[in-house]
Amino acid sequence: MPLSPLPTTPAFHLVAEEATQLVLRRHHVQVLGVGQAPLLFCSGFNCSQQVWHYLTPALAAHHQLILFDQMGVGQSDRSAYDPVKYATLWGYAQDVVAICQALQLREVVLVGHSAGAIVALLAAILAPECIGKLVLLAVSPHYLNEPDYYGGFERADLLAILAEMHANYARWASTFATMLLGQHQASALSHELVACATQADPALATQSLELNFLGDFRPQLPQVRVPTLLLQCTDDPAVPEEVNAYLLAHLPRATLVTLATTGHSPHLTAPAEVAAAMQRFLAT
Repeated sequence: MPLSPLPTTPAFHLVAEEATQLVLRRHHVQVLGVGQAPLLFCSGFNCSQQVWHYLTPALAAHHQLILFDQMGVGQSDRSAYDPVKYATLWGYAQDVVAICQALQLREVVLVGHSAGAIVALLAAILAPECIGKLVLLAVSPHYLNEPDYYGGFERADLLAILAEMHANYARWASTFATMLLGQHQASALSHELVACATQADPALATQSLELNFLGDFRPQLPQVRVPTLLLQCTDDPAVPEEVNAYLLAHLPRATLVTLATTGHSPHLTAPAEVAAAMQRFLAT
């Protein structure tokens, strides 16, 4: 049976506009920049959109930048939390697609960090008509060691990290942020990352970390058909070099750039280096 055409009455347009505004308000969507090519930023674990503020000035002159808060962090509407939807990272990817559709984006470049990079990757699978390229910072499809795969962590180690998180979230956030940044980074950056984590909803934060740390997104990699830039740090405590090699082998159109900086958050520790690598990639 053919589909019926969508109604074009003023009432329909009003409902559609209200639905669009609801999506934008729910995730506190902000649009910056004057360029034509849109970049949409997916923040990492329990970080609000503010975490990109070192990187965005270098990009705003050439690109339209779309920032948003994922469910449970920043100024997102936590009353809209759906435990069924957000039981997997696919639910967070659906939010990215909803934002793209609300803003009528086509060929958007998704920029994701860590867990946000996985969300961006899943969104590219859900809505390939909206996504033109991916820029993935410090991404890992699977953190656990397997017989045929080295992810960097034994299951017991990850379970211990999660247990500490459950026991004292604030203390855990401080320790974890310092570890991810690297021991030689400025203390101000550590405080900034800690502030992001401690302002998140602890219950949602714990669930989000479990989905990311214990999830296995290796089967999804061959489904990503868009050009993908992998930005990895020289010494990342969460993403070993073996993971980078696995990503290159299983993402059909991936390019790897290894940055000089260390740690797990290059957009904080080396924003100029990240921006330069992105500009080269986006120009091709």
